[in-house]
Amino acid sequence: MKTFPLQSLTLTQAQQKQFALVDTICRHFPGADFLAGGDLGLAPGLNQPRVTQRVEKVLAEAFHAEAAALVQGAGTGAIRAGLAALLKPGQRLLVHDAPVYPTTQVLVEQMGITLVRADFNCLPAITQAITQHRPDAALVQHTRQQPQDRYVLAEVLAEITKCGVPTLTDDNYAVMKVDGIGCECGATLSTFSCFKLFGPEGVGAVVGKAEAIAKIRATLYSGGSQIQGAQALEVLRGLVFAPVMHAVQAGVSERLLTMLNSGVLPEVKKAVIANAQSKVLIVEFHQPIAARVLKAAQERGALPYPVGAESKYEIPPLFYRLSGTFREASPSLGDYAIRINPNRSGEETVLRILRESVSAITCE
Repeated sequence: MKTFPLQSLTLTQAQQKQFALVDTICRHFPGADFLAGGDLGLAPGLNQPRVTQRVEKVLAEAFHAEAAALVQGAGTGAIRAGLAALLKPGQRLLVHDAPVYPTTQVLVEQMGITLVRADFNCLPAITQAITQHRPDAALVQHTRQQPQDRYVLAEVLAEITKCGVPTLTDDNYAVMKVDGIGCECGATLSTFSCFKLFGPEGVGAVVGKAEAIAKIRATLYSGGSQIQGAQALEVLRGLVFAPVMHAVQAGVSERLLTMLNSGVLPEVKKAVIANAQSKVLIVEFHQPIAARVLKAAQERGALPYPVGAESKYEIPPLFYRLSGTFREASPSLGDYAIRINPNRSGEETVLRILRESVSAITCE
């Protein structure tokens, strides 16, 4: 299996991302303001907590966008809000010709959206689909939907934009790991989960054009729909740590890739790095032992399932089945391969768990 993973930030680049974010925070939170707990409720004239508004301004500036909105529902909630800002029920949405992420598919069905498909790996196919079907908006997933995906986000967005179609990017699993997200590459809106960036449970972010963000904000009338000030501050506290932590994690995966492909474990046929959906190590065995390796691994300290996919709770390495979209693209691979996300662990821990797990099942 050949993959085309996204280019991770180097540790130096990640540090610069962190420093830039902190510099922006300093400009919006002078003195001891950042040490406060955050306010609650609908501040007069704002219809939202004052601290939440300030955090949204930090996010907009950090991602070089006109505006930002924090929403309920994590990444799925952000995509829902973004789609509703760009589309009316029953309209047409351009998507990549690949399995749609399951939670996104639910949103498509709820809104009665008609999907128009085009191979984003082929730019002329995008223009042809737009000319033929006239979609009202486009959804581009930043990370890979299937192993063979190799498209460059900025190029896809440019191709769609020149046809006059507004774009929404699903930047989950890419934020603070790569040089720029959708709104920094020309998208109308970027959407992502703050929970995946060491932030609070259930909070998502939409960043991009002010006109589209205003439509989202107009739907957040009630007090119960707001992200409270304390939650908003948690978003920033987690986000500050994300770039460096993910750069370290990417380095561990790259060293594991070299070790496994050099034959350190003879039971391993091949290892590749893929964005599926997190940037993970896919380990393929010579024999169909994937399910048994996963069972043995969790007995030796590996996490058996994700919480928020790289949330603040996920510290031990994750040993897990291939993602649903990858299994749909390559059904037979599910019996032979697993995905490993080191999370906060080092390569020696991952290798120990993998080696002991394989040994345990071969001795059965």
